[in-house]
Amino acid sequence: MLKFYFIPLALGLAACAPAAVNEPAARRVPLPASLPPMKVFADTVTQPPARSNAALAQDFLDLSFRMESGRELPILTRFEEPITVRTIGRPGPSLTPDLERLLARLRREAGIDIASVPPQDASANITIETVPRAELQRLVPQAACFVVPRISGWAEYKRLRRNRAVDWTTLTRRSKVAIFIPREVPPQEIRDCLHEELAQSIGPLNDLYRLPDSVFNDDNFNAVLTGFDMLMLKVYYAPEIRNGMTRDQVAVLLPGILARLNPAGLNGAPEYLGPTPRSWINAIEAALGPRTATSERLRAARRAVSIAQAQGWSDGRYAFSLFALGRLSLRTDPETSLASFLQAGRIYAARPDTKLQTAHVAMQMAAFSLSAGQPKEAIALIDAQLPTVGAAENASLLATLLMIKSEALDLLGRDAQAQQTRLDSLGWARYGFGSERRVRARLSEISSLNPKRRGS
Repeated sequence: MLKFYFIPLALGLAACAPAAVNEPAARRVPLPASLPPMKVFADTVTQPPARSNAALAQDFLDLSFRMESGRELPILTRFEEPITVRTIGRPGPSLTPDLERLLARLRREAGIDIASVPPQDASANITIETVPRAELQRLVPQAACFVVPRISGWAEYKRLRRNRAVDWTTLTRRSKVAIFIPREVPPQEIRDCLHEELAQSIGPLNDLYRLPDSVFNDDNFNAVLTGFDMLMLKVYYAPEIRNGMTRDQVAVLLPGILARLNPAGLNGAPEYLGPTPRSWINAIEAALGPRTATSERLRAARRAVSIAQAQGWSDGRYAFSLFALGRLSLRTDPETSLASFLQAGRIYAARPDTKLQTAHVAMQMAAFSLSAGQPKEAIALIDAQLPTVGAAENASLLATLLMIKSEALDLLGRDAQAQQTRLDSLGWARYGFGSERRVRARLSEISSLNPKRRGS
């Protein structure tokens, strides 16, 4: 129910190269006087999960009858349709259109009867309230956003937050929940919160690190609801399932429900990845949490890698451990960073359901290539990933890739293409990074990787 404030996975690129301090004006990246309009994504196209229905049934049970903390949920609870949603608290201009797109997808892909109602409708089942970021983090320091049952606003949450009334394990059915989203954040972060928190407010309450193709995963690679997620929600609201059912009662029904909703899964891949030990989760959260010293985060990342190796994993959890180690060792140990990214990339690339994770690794590798004066290699890495990143609707990653590509084109002397690519990147950056200050900071960070701008 918490979307964690992990270290942004696409930051720190300038660590690949010496910092560009006091650059001569001739070598600075040419910034436009005003940024182009913000770009937004068109209709979402998702792919169904490739796993067997037996594996999907286990995923559903683990998502639905346990919380992120590890506490068991005795029964399944859900809303009785139709479900109504209202927004309060001075939402920014991007929230309403992104919410309406999401609600349309839930109706179309998951078959859930859900719609928005006016802000003044206090009877709404779900209240989405934007809260000043500092105030939200003062009460829940690690959360980017979160959802709470039985209440309909921030004032009510502050009054009852230590009361059992807001304990999910005490519910017998869902009738009212509140989602809290920080106000002063980029449009993409608001949208990501909408997808994860609305999905958990109406459906499963757990996150599983073993899931490579889901927003129900705290690695935060997938930011918009996937084909897997929509199937889980569709099962959650299947007519056979009712409020108050136990895990065993739901388990008996799942084979028939999945056979009807996902017939392709009768012949899907039988792989089921085992449970994730709490020791690994603790290590990853320590490595990627925002309030820990860098040295301790690095030690925690190494612990996560060691635990993954001891578990004998070859899936995305081992790759994510390596990815975290690569990110955290960028500034202090570039050789370890590069080796970790390469190994993570090999693991991700070997699996059909981790294409987006492969793109994140490719971005880091493209940054290394640009910094090393290998622009053609950087461009090849980026071009191979652009369709995947666009399909995943990750504007910040897409903008970063295009910024790196523009610097690589500049290094090749292809000035007109570099300028056009940079302009394309800025449109996506408006959505991914938000304020003009943040966009320009990212552009300057990427430009410092260009050897020509470093004067090397």
